Amino acid sequence: MAQVMEFKLPDLGEGLTEAEIVRWLVAVGDVVAVDQPVVEVETAKAMVEVPCPYGGVVTARFGEEGTELPVGAPLITVAVGAGADETVEPEDSGSGNVLVGYGTDHSRTARRRRVRPGSAAPAVAAAPAPAPIAPAAAQAPAQAPAPVSAGPVAVISPLVRKLARDHGIDLRALHGSGPEGLILRADVEAALRAPEPVAVPVSAPVAAAVSGERIPLKGLRGAVAEKLSRSRREIPDATCWVDADATELMAARAAMNAVGGPKISVLALLARICTAALAKYPELNSTVDLAANEIVRLPSVHLGFAAQTERGLVVPVVRDAQARGAESLSAEFARLTEVARAGKLAPADLTGGTFTLNNYGVFGVDGSTPIINHPEAAMLGVGRIVAKPWVHQGELAVRQVVQLSLTFDHRVCDGGTAGGFLRYVADCVESPAVLLRSL
Repeated sequence: MAQVMEFKLPDLGEGLTEAEIVRWLVAVGDVVAVDQPVVEVETAKAMVEVPCPYGGVVTARFGEEGTELPVGAPLITVAVGAGADETVEPEDSGSGNVLVGYGTDHSRTARRRRVRPGSAAPAVAAAPAPAPIAPAAAQAPAQAPAPVSAGPVAVISPLVRKLARDHGIDLRALHGSGPEGLILRADVEAALRAPEPVAVPVSAPVAAAVSGERIPLKGLRGAVAEKLSRSRREIPDATCWVDADATELMAARAAMNAVGGPKISVLALLARICTAALAKYPELNSTVDLAANEIVRLPSVHLGFAAQTERGLVVPVVRDAQARGAESLSAEFARLTEVARAGKLAPADLTGGTFTLNNYGVFGVDGSTPIINHPEAAMLGVGRIVAKPWVHQGELAVRQVVQLSLTFDHRVCDGGTAGGFLRYVADCVESPAVLLRSL
């Protein structure tokens, strides 16, 4: 006889406590193999596919697409054995219950197979009543019923869910009589026979006082909103800016790219300038430990950079940027940008930054007042490089001019330090030879 195993949303790492179901990759009745991705979820940091550690027949799914589930909530139940193994072809051993994008081999193609008619497996997946499933579920760890206000409902059988839905019964208001609060068909039928309402019908949301389109602040957008709000609440920031003549920097880049080899990006040159400036002004490569009431100066520069994707703005991090040259930085920026636009960044690629470089000039704007990427201490913003009138060597000329903006945490340094950092960056932009002194 098949044993029904419950697979719960695993710990996604980096302090994440919930995820939104974006797309189901399997349906009830499908046969899944061990480590086959079954659902695509969006966390506050990345979009990932979640593989199931069990092989067998999918008997239930928990949560519709667009639903947020906490870590530890049930995702699916799988009937293991008794016909399921007969319909699953053996596959090469995988990495073993890890998230796709966190180490699983991407070369394996996930297979989604429907149970063959007449096989033994459908007897478990499509039984006319939940009785064959409920005893098997009792053998597997069961999820305690969630509070009425949040979380998934402790129901395994899709037939029980359908019965409740057809009669307008809110399963969250029921107390299951099964193992550890599992809601059975008998519980729903008892609610229907009760002289007084036991379950509360699902009510329509209260009409909003203000009309208009409402967009939930969740997923990536919600994470960005929370981080920016926290930055404004906790960090006493200040901004200084300067215009710089980038003509010589652009000429130096053209000369580098003329000799062949991988192309050097403007962002990579600015990043190399930033790492040199942080070596001179380490106060800006730090963070504030509020619990200890201390400023922590960090030994390595993990450089974040803003990348626009279809999902919104993300900030991938280049590790140990201070040890990289312009060519290595160009390659890493290109790699992380490509992964970000494909929606495959892992949480580890988006955390741990110590300083952020934001090139908003790609949007065709000259200036901005960057908001610090908490818990960092500073962010350098770069506007577009555009031809403008400029006094060069005492003469009015047309030069390539860029505005540089530095927002810094006033707790870690005063204006003199911030101004010194920004002035050094501007000097390197105007005369790249200045950078050679620190190489």
